Amino acid sequence: MPDIHPFLNPEQQTRARDYEIQKRRIALTQQIFSALITLVFILFFSLPLLQILPENPFWRFLFFIWIFLLVPLPAELYFAYISGYRMEHRFGFSNQNPAQFWGDEFKNLMLNLILSPLLALILFWSFSLSPEYWWLLAAAAMVLVSGIFATLYPLVILPLFNTYTPIRDENLTSRLAAILKKGGLKIRGFYLQDMSRQTKKENAFLGGLGRTRRVVLSDNIVQNMRTDELEVVIAHEVGHYRHRHILRNILISALFQLLIFYLTHRILLSVYPDYLSTFNARLAAFPLFILCFSLLNYLIVRPLMNAVSRHFERQADRYALESTGNADAFKRAMAGLANRNLSNAYPTPFIKWMYYSHPPVGERLVMAEGFGTDRTKKT
Repeated sequence: MPDIHPFLNPEQQTRARDYEIQKRRIALTQQIFSALITLVFILFFSLPLLQILPENPFWRFLFFIWIFLLVPLPAELYFAYISGYRMEHRFGFSNQNPAQFWGDEFKNLMLNLILSPLLALILFWSFSLSPEYWWLLAAAAMVLVSGIFATLYPLVILPLFNTYTPIRDENLTSRLAAILKKGGLKIRGFYLQDMSRQTKKENAFLGGLGRTRRVVLSDNIVQNMRTDELEVVIAHEVGHYRHRHILRNILISALFQLLIFYLTHRILLSVYPDYLSTFNARLAAFPLFILCFSLLNYLIVRPLMNAVSRHFERQADRYALESTGNADAFKRAMAGLANRNLSNAYPTPFIKWMYYSHPPVGERLVMAEGFGTDRTKKT
């Protein structure tokens, strides 16, 4: 491991590596279990299930999707408990008691039972509309769905898990508003998220699109960061807006999904040539579709999208540094988040390639050092 930046806490970085290793192992084990359960469902349950479901196409479709979602539920809840509750308590993050944790898990389950059939319905609509080119229609639909989700997410989904209240600190909001105005960004307001009801981790983001766009700061980050640090954090988010990263992410993701939809289509044709011939055939093939689609996304799309995301994050970092001119606050903010959130600042190249959507904090600190040096030379 390279020399640790002086703003980083060596002991916390040791804990961060341990935390990351344990979380990655649990996640990988869960993914293997999930793939095996899906394979068992394909081999032993798909066709027999179709023989006992109602003949009505609507209920047949809905019950099949629901049963497919519920079969792996015990294993998913177990891993959620191990990773999201026990591990988080072990490392001193979680503020939840068991009732609160399971309450949030229940909400996640309900959302999954509602949203998954709707997404599957779009897929089946594409199947029926054009069996030969459904993959093209499905990718186009992803653009529309992503836009709708990004718009409604802060209004409909987030309030199910947290309370969002207007920030009353006029000094803070006026200073952040100046950052937004400088970037030409209009928002609906500044909101405080009661993230501390769940965790000691910190977060800040620009949520929504158009008229739903708002600045959201977790209560933890407001408590732990100085105002100038919050300024560079929000300037970073403005950088995403200035570079049109949300729109670009949606379009690039759609192109990647087009590739994965097509590859999945070719795989299904080779395994099950008649999978598009009838409604029952499509239902029976749906678990295999999910298995192939998930594996291809994990092995191909996720690393590539992470690389794209890291590029976008570097652009946003540069904008934050240039617009605020405060490299010191940037370094304090990034190092503070790494220290308190246990973010590994120096992951291995493979882990970075596979899992990191943001540049590791070590790289971000080096960039900020370079920015400060460049400005000194120009001065």
